[in-house]
Amino acid sequence: MLSKFLKLQNGTDIRGIALENDKYDVNLSCETVHSIALGILKWLENRENNSCEKFRIAVGMDSRISGPKIKTEIIRTFESCGVNVIDCDMATTPAMFMTTVMDQYSCTAALMVTASHLPYFHNGMKIFTKKGGAEKSDISEILKFAAETDPSETMNEFTGRVTEANLIEDYSKFLVYKIMKDTGMSRPLDGLKIVVDAGNGAGGFFAKKVLASLGADVKGSQFLEPDGMFPNHAPNPEDKEAMKSISEAVLRNGADLGIIFDTDVDRAAIVSDDGGEINRNSLIALISDIVLREHPGSVIVTDSVTSNGLSEFISSRGGIHHRFKRGYKNVINEAIRINAEGSDKAYLAIETSGHAALEENHFLDDGAYLIVKILTEVSRLNQEGLKIQSLISDLKQSAQSRESRIKINEPDFADYGKKVLKDFEAFGERTQGLEVVFPNHEGVKLKTDYGWCLLRMSLHEPVMALNVESDETGGAERIMDIIGAFLRNYGGLEF
Repeated sequence: MLSKFLKLQNGTDIRGIALENDKYDVNLSCETVHSIALGILKWLENRENNSCEKFRIAVGMDSRISGPKIKTEIIRTFESCGVNVIDCDMATTPAMFMTTVMDQYSCTAALMVTASHLPYFHNGMKIFTKKGGAEKSDISEILKFAAETDPSETMNEFTGRVTEANLIEDYSKFLVYKIMKDTGMSRPLDGLKIVVDAGNGAGGFFAKKVLASLGADVKGSQFLEPDGMFPNHAPNPEDKEAMKSISEAVLRNGADLGIIFDTDVDRAAIVSDDGGEINRNSLIALISDIVLREHPGSVIVTDSVTSNGLSEFISSRGGIHHRFKRGYKNVINEAIRINAEGSDKAYLAIETSGHAALEENHFLDDGAYLIVKILTEVSRLNQEGLKIQSLISDLKQSAQSRESRIKINEPDFADYGKKVLKDFEAFGERTQGLEVVFPNHEGVKLKTDYGWCLLRMSLHEPVMALNVESDETGGAERIMDIIGAFLRNYGGLEF
C-alpha cells in the first residue's frame, strides 16, 4: 500500500493520473484523494502541534477538468474532520500560498489542485504553510500517513465550516497595488498594448484584472478562458508551439509586449514587440538586471544549465552567479541557505524553466509577481522611449544549445546512472581538450575551448539529461560527437 502512494510523489508535489486515457491507468481516484487529505491533516497536526479542528485551510484548483471532483473530495474530507475550509475555486498556485500570509485569510495551510503543465488527464496537489511549500520529505511523510488510513471509514459528522472566497480578486488587487506603488502612478501602462496568452489555464485573470486596470490595451489576448482540455497549445512557456503562438499574437496585434503563463501561473515568459522570445537565459538576465539595480552585489541563484553568456552578464552588473541543482525547490532552498549562512545575500532564485522566486516575495515562485516586476520597468522605459529588450542588449547569446534525454534501460537505473557519471568524469580527466568543471552541484560538467556539456540524472525518471552549449556554430555537434562516442559504450543507454 505504501508503494502505491509513494508512486504519486513527484519531488515536492503530488501527481497522478486522474482521468481515463489511452496511456496510463488512473491512480488518483477519489478514494486515494480522501486518504491523501487525511494524510495532510495528520502531517499538519504533527507540524503545528495542534488538532485539525483548530486549522483554517484554503483549497483551490487550476482549470483541469478533474479539478472540481478532486477539490470537492478534499473539502469534504477536511470538513468532516472539523477543519474550517476556505474554498477559493479557480486560483493560481502562488495566490494559494498567499492565503497563509494575507491578513484577511490567515490560513494554517493551503492546498492547490494542479499538475502544472502536464496533459489534461494528470492532476495533483501542491501544499503550503506559512513557511512556504512542502519539502520532498514532507510529501513522503504525507503519503506515508495516507497509506496508513482506512479509506472505508466514513465520517458523517461534518463539524467544519466551509466559506467561499474570491481569492483571485484579492490577489489581483495585491499585484495592482504593487505596480502602482513602485511606479508612483495610477495608470502606469497607459498607451501600451499588451497581449496575454494563458493557455486556457488559470492565468486569464491577469489581462483584465491587472493589466487593463492599469491602463493597458489587452485586445488580442488569447486563450484566457479556462479549459482543462487545453485545446490550443500546452500551457507551458518551455513549449515551442506555445511560444510561437504568443510571438505570432504580438506581431499580429502590433503589441508592445506579450506575456505567457503556465497552467497554475507559477511560471511565465515574455515576448518583445518584435516577436523575440525573452525566455530561459534571456528572462534570467532581464530580472537579474532589475534585481541588481535594486540590490547591488546580489547573489543570483540559478539551475545548472544556464549559459556562460548569462554568467558574464550577471558579473558585468556586479552580481554573483551561483549555479545549483536543477529543480525550482532546490534553487530556492539554496538561496535561503546562502542568506542564512553566508556573508553574501541572494535576492533572486530562478530556474531556466521560468520558476522565479524573489526574496521580497517570500521566495515564492510566482509567474504573475515576476511579470509585475518587469512591468514596472516597462512603464519606466516607455516614458524614456525605450523597449524592455534594451536592458539585455549586451547579453551574449550562445551560438548553439542542445538538450538530449537519454533513457536508461536498466532495472536499477539509479546505480547504473551513477556508474556512467563516474566514468564520464574520468573520461573528461583523461581526454585531451576536455576539462572537468569544479565546483559543480549535480552531474558532471565538462568544458572545451568552444563550449561545455553537462550530463546529469533526471530528478524523477530513468533518464540522463545531456545539455550542450557552444559559442561557435557547429561546436555543439563537435561536442556531441565526442560525448556520443563515450556514451555508446553503455548498452543500458538508449542514445
